[in-house]
Amino acid sequence: MCKDRAMPAPSESSRPIDSRHRVAVLALPGVIPFELGIPSRVFDSARLEPDAGHPNGRKLYRVATCSPYPPGTPLSTSTDFRVVADHGPELLEEADTVIVPATYELEDLFENRTAPPEWAAALSRIRPGARLVSICTGAFVLAAAGLLDGRRATTHWMHTDLFARLFPQVLLDPDVLFVDDGDVLTSAGVASGMDLCLYVLRRDHGSAVANSVARRCVVPPWRDGGQAQYVERPVPEAAGSGSTAEARAWVLTRLEQPPGLRELAERAHLSVRTFTRRFRSETGMSYGEWLAGQRLERARELLERRDGLTVEQVAREAGFGTGASLRKHMSASLRVSPAQYRRTFGT
Repeated sequence: MCKDRAMPAPSESSRPIDSRHRVAVLALPGVIPFELGIPSRVFDSARLEPDAGHPNGRKLYRVATCSPYPPGTPLSTSTDFRVVADHGPELLEEADTVIVPATYELEDLFENRTAPPEWAAALSRIRPGARLVSICTGAFVLAAAGLLDGRRATTHWMHTDLFARLFPQVLLDPDVLFVDDGDVLTSAGVASGMDLCLYVLRRDHGSAVANSVARRCVVPPWRDGGQAQYVERPVPEAAGSGSTAEARAWVLTRLEQPPGLRELAERAHLSVRTFTRRFRSETGMSYGEWLAGQRLERARELLERRDGLTVEQVAREAGFGTGASLRKHMSASLRVSPAQYRRTFGT
């Protein structure tokens, strides 16, 4: 063969086929940049161990970002810059996994309980069998398209009450960091999107790959507990004649030995029956439920700010009596132990 003879170009059939799992990230107007970047940061970092053909390790996913509009359409974000996706909604037709990050521009959806026509049209292009993932308020978009009907799901704790009112057909779990409902997975707010993407990676390729990506991203591969531990729960207040607010404030000064209902009713100058009814009206719960919640809040405060106290001391000051009782209540309500909570929030 002559040295200067051109080599024929490889045919289409002879070119290697890209068998990587295809991830499409659907960016919507008002997208939150942090959440938008999570999928590419996690899945683009996922690789197998290096080998002769792949000295840097073979990538496991092909991640691309699209929008419901023609390629190159600028999209507003939650901050002071815009983003431009190189792909339009046609990308969703070939995706194995579709991820919908959070967006702030949901006013029309909140009002009509349906996604804007362009969003709905884009979601309708997702092929059967594709895996659906939402981050934070992305769950509202999937729910508005009917993709969460009868499915377990979650969203940011600040929006769970609204979500439950708008989409009662969805089985909402407000306390967890994420929900795995098979081919539909949803996360709570912000950083829990990272938790969910690492979980998906672990489910697809095992702990070794997920742990490697977590180390590269400088985040824990797994967080204990659910989003309930992050929820702010101020004491409900009420004013005016016949209110139970003063009695509740008094209870907070003696959580170790709280008064009974009769003593509280006498202090409020009400009958036990009237006090009980008014207490539930003002707080949304019974006295026993409220008391348990306030003890838990006191324990959280002590664990956060009083590092010198043992778990047993925290339990006594908060009114739980024993460390075992405190661990039981924290595990049931926050899905985390006192020690784990202190490691996360202690000062």
